[in-house]
Amino acid sequence: MTPLPSRRRRSFAQVDVFTEVPYLGNPVAVVLDGDGIHDEDMARIAQWTNLSETTFVVPPTCVDADYGLRIFTPGGEIPFAGHPTLGSAHAWLEAGGTPKKSGQVTQECGAGLVQVRVTDDGLGFLAPALRRSGPLDEEHVERIARGLRVDRTRITGHQWVDNGPGWAAVQLASAAEVLALEPDERHMHDLTLGVIGAYPKGSPVRYEVRAFALPKGVREDPVTGSLTAGLAQWLIGAGAAPRDFRVGQGARLGRQGVLTVQARGEDIWVGGESVTCVSGTLLA
Repeated sequence: MTPLPSRRRRSFAQVDVFTEVPYLGNPVAVVLDGDGIHDEDMARIAQWTNLSETTFVVPPTCVDADYGLRIFTPGGEIPFAGHPTLGSAHAWLEAGGTPKKSGQVTQECGAGLVQVRVTDDGLGFLAPALRRSGPLDEEHVERIARGLRVDRTRITGHQWVDNGPGWAAVQLASAAEVLALEPDERHMHDLTLGVIGAYPKGSPVRYEVRAFALPKGVREDPVTGSLTAGLAQWLIGAGAAPRDFRVGQGARLGRQGVLTVQARGEDIWVGGESVTCVSGTLLA
């Protein structure tokens, strides 16, 4: 019989991101001592936690980074994601991590170095460069319309906003239309998709967003930083959105996530509050 691999207790936290009220944001599982865990075990742990993402803090390979981060969905590893970045930085700081630069955490992940700034209003990450941009082809848009069960004419804009997870995005005429969506999973199995629509002027948040990622093992993500970053780069770059705004996400899942977007020169920052809901150890 093959012996079981030796395991030990490792520091662990589960952080609710894009909320200051526990259990209303998007949780991420953070293994704060991920060094030495085999890739297969990381994937198995991510499947076991059954959250949209599970992260593993590991030693960095770049001298400029404070730590390295491996990010897994139930479907496998991805190079970057927003709420795991902020949740992991929150847990690392709370556990006593000291950044090399005051007020700024530098994370090394599959997308390269990601800057996370520390402010009185929580943490915010610098949106990484898009890996793919530009409009979707018409066949792709038509598949999305079928998946969302909307007439093609209801899609008022579309764009690749891929900064690692593979996001394609479409815009509907209103936040109400976004909230009313009842996707047909028969047509969603190969779509990693974000949908955005605007609220009426004067609303507490500017846009409502929903994120669907069945190829990553996530039917609907509660609150999604990477998608919001890509959407902001698209809409601000096109002059179709203000340079500072707030996004709501998660209402259809019983959540109340709020993300802040701030454009400063060429940089776009996406941030929000985080709160640790679980802390302890994980056997790995």
